[in-house]
Amino acid sequence: MASDPLRALSRSLLRLSEQAQQVAPQDLLHQAMQTLQGLVPFDSAWWGEVSAGDVQVAPRNWLHGSIGLSRSFAEEWNALAAVDLFGLQSMQQLGVVIRERDVVGPLPEHPEVAAFSQRHGLYHCMALTAELPHSGLMFFVSIYRPPTRPEFSDGETVLFGEFVLHLLQQWHHRLQRLQSDTPGRPWDSFALARPSGELLFAGLRISLALGEASPGWNGTHLPPVVAQALAGAPCTLSVGKACRLRLEPCGPLVAVSLASRQHKQALAPRELSAAMLYAQGRSHKDIAATLGLTPATARTYLRTAYAALSVSNKLELVAALRHQ
Repeated sequence: MASDPLRALSRSLLRLSEQAQQVAPQDLLHQAMQTLQGLVPFDSAWWGEVSAGDVQVAPRNWLHGSIGLSRSFAEEWNALAAVDLFGLQSMQQLGVVIRERDVVGPLPEHPEVAAFSQRHGLYHCMALTAELPHSGLMFFVSIYRPPTRPEFSDGETVLFGEFVLHLLQQWHHRLQRLQSDTPGRPWDSFALARPSGELLFAGLRISLALGEASPGWNGTHLPPVVAQALAGAPCTLSVGKACRLRLEPCGPLVAVSLASRQHKQALAPRELSAAMLYAQGRSHKDIAATLGLTPATARTYLRTAYAALSVSNKLELVAALRHQ
């Protein structure tokens, strides 16, 4: 009996590896999730990029894909993300699989979250969130079953966790190959989109800049003014008052990056990563663990970032990072 799940996982990972090599990047995540569905059956799923937020800013989904969920799902979740204990716990325990029964608190579920879950049939839930390296954002996968189906078993939890971590690695490697077509562009400051404007990847800094330039932007597709300009790539485009973008062909996709007026960043890559994580609400200890540093080194990087950006508190840091 023990060999059957192991054999199923092995075959699923081999299939994932084939997909990572053969499937077009715009279709990779969706096809990989279908492979996961054969390994750990589910009725609906949601995946994409998310920021954890902090005491001033609520968590937010920036872009996503889904199976079996309504088109308004992400927008609805963003409205209640600050009180979704399941989502918050997943973002606090990076790389760990969370099930709904793992989220136990002294108070009942928030009524808006309960109504949201009932509306979308989110009864049995399982999720894993992990850092998407260099982007300033996190990658997540959540799968769901209705009350008529059994909860996810311990064995399914292990299979899910192993598959999703491999999926994140394959996706990151694919993004690395695509990003190499536009060298010199920091990961947090560029995005990849289909010619139609549908986003496949976006870093935190460019996401914040687009959100500031286009109020109401939902993050799944580029703002209309940007999407309409993709056909003219390569070109430079101004959006709003302070957002300048560089659009460049990238195979079948288009790379969109912040067009900096400076040729160098104010921060070194490790300092920038530490600052971005701190801006998301992560502690010195969490930052150290994520970046493989000591807490003292993490604090040193943050002090350097504060000095380089001429800021004195987290609110000023978040604002400064938007324009890096």
